[in-house]
Amino acid sequence: MAFLLRISRWIDRLSEGVGWLTLGLTLVMVVVGGYNAITRYLGQFIGTNLSSNLYIEVQWYLFSLIFLLGASYVLKQGAHVRVDILYSRLSTKGRAWVDLVGSLLLLLPMCFVFFYYSFPTVVSSWRILEQSSDASGLPRYPIKTAILVAFFLLGLQGVSEIIKQIAILTGHSEGQPQEVSHHG
Repeated sequence: MAFLLRISRWIDRLSEGVGWLTLGLTLVMVVVGGYNAITRYLGQFIGTNLSSNLYIEVQWYLFSLIFLLGASYVLKQGAHVRVDILYSRLSTKGRAWVDLVGSLLLLLPMCFVFFYYSFPTVVSSWRILEQSSDASGLPRYPIKTAILVAFFLLGLQGVSEIIKQIAILTGHSEGQPQEVSHHG
């Protein structure tokens, strides 16, 4: 179990790193969004187009990356959306059972299905080096690849959570599975 917990910690560190990356991407997205807004209104004011589809697509790509890549970090933090009717009232082992069953029956299969069905689309996009249909738009194949990366990372974090839940259930860890946040 010690070996599996080391793997879990490695996966957790990877998800933390991806979380920090998404924080940086969020800051860049805000700057690009501000630039888009300022140039649009400034261009209208002076009567010339200062904006470009390129910057709008950059903003959308950044948003997509934040959403996709942030999922594994959110899972690691236990901050994903949860309908909490009984979960917070369960014991540590009870929550570990719920999380384990949910991860095994829902999370990992969902990651596999999304990865499996996205793979041919991503390969096709790379094969034709798919481009945006908008004037001065960006290539589509890199952002489509992010779908595969995101579901791989989410599945990997799911494996880490499963390891931690099994450790709790077998007495190898006293840690808390997915703390429930009561933020409004």
